[in-house]
Amino acid sequence: MWRTTKNAAAFLAAAGLTALSLGAAPGAAAAGEPRIDLRVLVVDNGDSPVQAITAQLKSTGIPYTVVDLNSVSRPTITAAFLADTVNGTPRARFQGVVLPNEAPFGAGSAEQTALETYEKTYGIPQVDAYTWAHPEVGLEYASYAGSLDGQQASVTTAGKSGWFGYLDGGFTFEDNSPTIGESYGYLAAPRTGYTSYVDAPLPGGGGTGSLVGEYTHDGRRELVVTFAYNQYQQQFRLLARGIVEWLTQGIHLGQARNYFAVHVDDVFAPDARWDAERNCTPGDIDCVGGGDEGTPIRMTEADAAYAAQWQQEHGFTMDMVYNAGAGEDWKAENGGTDAMADRLLADKAKYRWINHTYKHPFLGCVQDTSTVPWTCAKNADGSTQYMSRAEISAQIRDNNNWAAAKGLPIDRTELVTGEHSGLKTLPQQPNDNPNLAGALSDNGVKWIASDNSREPEQRAVGKALTVPRYPMNVYYNTGTKAEMADEYNWIYASQADGGSGICENNAASTCLTEPLDTATGYDEYIVPQEARTDLGHAISNDPRPHYAHQSNLAEDRLLYPVMEKVLSDYKALFADNTPLENLRQSAIGTELQRRAAWQAAVANNKVTAYRIGNTVTITAPNGTQIPVTAPEGTKKQQLIGSSVFGTPYAGHRSDWTTPNGLQTAVTLKLP
Repeated sequence: MWRTTKNAAAFLAAAGLTALSLGAAPGAAAAGEPRIDLRVLVVDNGDSPVQAITAQLKSTGIPYTVVDLNSVSRPTITAAFLADTVNGTPRARFQGVVLPNEAPFGAGSAEQTALETYEKTYGIPQVDAYTWAHPEVGLEYASYAGSLDGQQASVTTAGKSGWFGYLDGGFTFEDNSPTIGESYGYLAAPRTGYTSYVDAPLPGGGGTGSLVGEYTHDGRRELVVTFAYNQYQQQFRLLARGIVEWLTQGIHLGQARNYFAVHVDDVFAPDARWDAERNCTPGDIDCVGGGDEGTPIRMTEADAAYAAQWQQEHGFTMDMVYNAGAGEDWKAENGGTDAMADRLLADKAKYRWINHTYKHPFLGCVQDTSTVPWTCAKNADGSTQYMSRAEISAQIRDNNNWAAAKGLPIDRTELVTGEHSGLKTLPQQPNDNPNLAGALSDNGVKWIASDNSREPEQRAVGKALTVPRYPMNVYYNTGTKAEMADEYNWIYASQADGGSGICENNAASTCLTEPLDTATGYDEYIVPQEARTDLGHAISNDPRPHYAHQSNLAEDRLLYPVMEKVLSDYKALFADNTPLENLRQSAIGTELQRRAAWQAAVANNKVTAYRIGNTVTITAPNGTQIPVTAPEGTKKQQLIGSSVFGTPYAGHRSDWTTPNGLQTAVTLKLP
């Protein structure tokens, strides 16, 4: 990015430092040329804006050091804390500084003076995470101070051409509650030296005021933010990338992308149906007095044809998580033909396919369903009865063999077990089935899906690793909008309103103010709620997939409105240079594995990374995958020559990289 190099050069010149010769050896410094370590200093006062930026740094993979203002044992900010020399080369320990406001140590104090001198000397940017509008941050006094809930904001021309160019232009502050204030901020006009990146119109007219902008003064740069936020609010999630890229000037360890993948479980199998009278699902083991099962929900040939058509129209590929044996049983019970399966198989190349076991059995302990809730059956000696390794292995193998016979393009290293069974299931089964790991190994499974609501972190199961998936609030046992709204009411309405009351005794849940209209509640309430949640995951650098069920592609086709809203809202918010990444399960698992290894390497101080002029040098333990983001035009130095670094995303280039061949470090040449 030409602008990045220009700015960096300008401020190095302002500090009296010379530019590095293009012909210099990697890591070598010209006279007076400083080394700037690729690490961020975070001064934390405990408020949510600083913690939100810190969360973005962590998610991206950027090393950072926190100074806790509330700790009596915190280090004192001095010149020696901020900078030193290495082999005679001046070193700036931090490439950027995050502060709770413009002067958290007090204007004119020794610590504030040391920090400001450091920023001037080395050209280090400073983010003021949240402050009020006043001349000391380059703004006039606020023309408006108050709630920003529901307020439309716009990225300015300067923002679009610079650090916020990955956004399409405008966004709206969240307003999720009519009774709770969610966002407060200040709108003010810029003074000399201030460039606004994000504006909002003044309530009642009279022009616009800045919400985010850069204040250049006294040889320093500050990114000034004049609204409060937390890490989960959409307005922060949209701006977080730009804040971090400005802070690091687009050159940093770590990378961030936006992700959205959807798994459709139980393909070929029928799903049980919710009973609005009994408020449970007959046939399920926890449906007391459930009686006869209703008509199951299963896709038709028309539904299968629509799925392929929808994918093509929306440029989005679904993962079909299939149970071949359950489908074969259904076909045998229904005349020996299955037009739906035939249609899906005819279009097999249009989807990704994942093994869901042959007949979707519970792969954990043997379930004793004589009581509700069920329990694990016991052996005579009191030990837990588990499904055997041979039985688990057969479920995986038979589904693979069926796929091979039908020519399904599967990846045998991927597996989703029915109900994520085999893995620990609290409270009944506190441990994994001890036979599971061996069966996974028998079949070459490396990536096994888990439920993110139970186990959000990746972990090992023998030689395999889990891939946590987000359950979508589109229920497997509903085929119509009315069924979906009725079950939603049962779960989220108070007992006084005819619901189960579960929401009244669950700190993580909130009851509906009134039950949904079953005719309109799905489209008007559930779809926007679920799409907002899913989009929030997608724009948080979170690759974990979401999952629903084949029943949601049948009858009223409940899943499509949610996916359509996620995709359309995303397209309205982000520029074309920032596409949604739709990864298959093995790629998601690999990404999570790399991130965990990287975070461990950083936490254990195994990584050294710095910039001298236009050369970036990174060392890490042998074999470490290193995430890096750099401007367009960056090249990776080889033993002989160089190659273009990374892949383009959001106006920069990023990738996982390692030293090549006999090299001991990754060396990048900036444009």
